[in-house]
Amino acid sequence: MLDQNIPHNLRDLISRELDRDEKVLWSGMPKPHFFSAISIGSFLFAIPWTAFAVFWMTAAAGFQIPKFNKGFDFFPLFGIPFLLVGIGMLASPLVAYRKQLKTVYLITNQRAITIDGGGRSTTIQSHFPEKLKDLYRREHSDGSGDVLFQQPIWTGDSETRTLLPEIGFLRIHDAKSVENILRSVATTWPP
Repeated sequence: MLDQNIPHNLRDLISRELDRDEKVLWSGMPKPHFFSAISIGSFLFAIPWTAFAVFWMTAAAGFQIPKFNKGFDFFPLFGIPFLLVGIGMLASPLVAYRKQLKTVYLITNQRAITIDGGGRSTTIQSHFPEKLKDLYRREHSDGSGDVLFQQPIWTGDSETRTLLPEIGFLRIHDAKSVENILRSVATTWPP
């Protein structure tokens, strides 16, 4: 049973992904938020970064509009890469929001699936029942929340530590019922 709000291009990805004997038990999309925990940090850092890049370029140009009839000083152009990085960071909430609109979550009788159809490529993650044994839920007062399969964990040694992100269904409407469906799939597998 596919959610009616899933766009047609994502429906095509779903139909190509499912095996012949696989049945959809639940489908949904994240509730889109313009600012998330990750994008807000990048956005806030980008404000002074971009302001300083503009200030530096203006100062390097002598706080005046260039006069091209006397030649052109290329020194202010060295600030362009920093300005572009700042603009990219300022746009990160919009990029994250658009990515949420192209993400779909599925629970089938065989696995949990995350499909990210955003950008130039599609990322499909399958989570099989043995990975769904240690679920946990983060829930808001309205019942929405996250159902997570993996908590964030640090890997590597003291010199090359990497934080692996949490994995699961993020910002879904009815987190408790989704968790219950996932638990039933995990406990009834193999059929």
